Amino acid sequence: MTQTQSSPAITVPGVAGQRVAVLGLGKSGLAAAHALARSGAEVLAWDDDAGRRDAAAGDGIRFTDLAAADFADIPTLVLSPGIPHTHPAPHPVAERARHAGSDIICDVELLLRAARDARTIAITGTNGKSTTTALVGHLLDDGTRPVAIGGNLGTPAIALAPLGTDGIYVLELSSYQLELISPAAFDVAVLLNISPDHLDRHGGMDGYIAAKTRIFAGQKPGQTAVIGTDDAPSLDICERLAAGGDRIVVPISATEPRDGGVYVQNGWLIDARSGEPVRRFEMARAETLPGSHNGQNAAAAFAAASALTGGDALASRIAGFPGLAHRLELIAAIDGIRYVNDSKATNAAAAARALASYDTIYWIAGGRAKEGGIASLTGYFDRIRHAFLIGEAADAFAATLDGRVATTLSGTLDAAVAAAAEQVRADGASNAVVLLSPACASFDQFSDFEARGDAFRRAVTHLSGPARVAGGAA
Repeated sequence: MTQTQSSPAITVPGVAGQRVAVLGLGKSGLAAAHALARSGAEVLAWDDDAGRRDAAAGDGIRFTDLAAADFADIPTLVLSPGIPHTHPAPHPVAERARHAGSDIICDVELLLRAARDARTIAITGTNGKSTTTALVGHLLDDGTRPVAIGGNLGTPAIALAPLGTDGIYVLELSSYQLELISPAAFDVAVLLNISPDHLDRHGGMDGYIAAKTRIFAGQKPGQTAVIGTDDAPSLDICERLAAGGDRIVVPISATEPRDGGVYVQNGWLIDARSGEPVRRFEMARAETLPGSHNGQNAAAAFAAASALTGGDALASRIAGFPGLAHRLELIAAIDGIRYVNDSKATNAAAAARALASYDTIYWIAGGRAKEGGIASLTGYFDRIRHAFLIGEAADAFAATLDGRVATTLSGTLDAAVAAAAEQVRADGASNAVVLLSPACASFDQFSDFEARGDAFRRAVTHLSGPARVAGGAA
């Protein structure tokens, strides 16, 4: 059973009477401030954004400008994961806290301290972690045990309900969050994949890999590491942990068999953890999990969930997974044209997974580009009939596509959707997909990827024609 709003609230042990600073009053910061206050701490809360402070003021939060606070008497700083504490330059408050010897953590650490008796499944990876986290929760949520899902996905970790010894927390963890928690003994730790992302925040690729690897840092003998093996950095981590022999290592793959692992082969989810490969699930039955990348997500979710329950039959529940918004989400089919919202694809590696899932694509891409742009996607250009480019990256993407893919500089998302719909009709293309998979961050034109995906949904809704609105993923 999942958490409801009427569920009791978590209290954090060991903070009563302490002064605890909270910097950043987004969802996780507010949740941390409230949890600390009800646990008896003196909370010193601040956000550099006056609008955030105004919004939090009505929520019973008392403010202290941490730029002037004396951290000699503040043993802990709870930092919003989005605020830099090392690279590219530390926030001045974080730097002062570090010099004073204060513990710098995020709200996930508060949950782990408060829920030591519960079991935990933690999931990270450059791409696919939200889908995998939701799928693990779906597999486990069969009414036989309390389950709560959160972290980087949805509900902040510290705002989840207390579950007790029978409960399982399923936590999506970003690289930012992993840097702000102590080495944790996750019962199951999942690393899906690693590709270049957030390099400025980690001082380069080595720092990014090190942050992702922290998900395994506190594991004890007998606990389980589920690791993707379809990219070189993750494969190296898998081999090193397996050689250590102090935990159960389950390799997963969407492309090839793995001894002792879980993988997809010829359209089937195969379980070889006991030695003899066993077919567990035919992936074609999972309509909300298209593409080979979702095979990896399904393999990881099944391996993680069954590691705690021993329930090999859990695989049959994959077919009922409803999918996630903004991840290959089928918005509508209009005059035989599918409109798919993959706004969560904020880098080229994520867009590659979307482009690999369809054959006739009218691609909407652009925004604020990540390092490397879309040069890595050349192997998918033959699938793209026409590209409609938006945002800051439009000119750079057009240069990469020049001579290979027909392009239109649409500028805005609304214009791109309208132009794509018109172009598909003019081409008379069959089995066509208008795909928003931007390969970019959204911050040039939208507050976040969700706002961008919602704008795509509205633009599609405004198109004429007999639309079939669809939930879930394409």
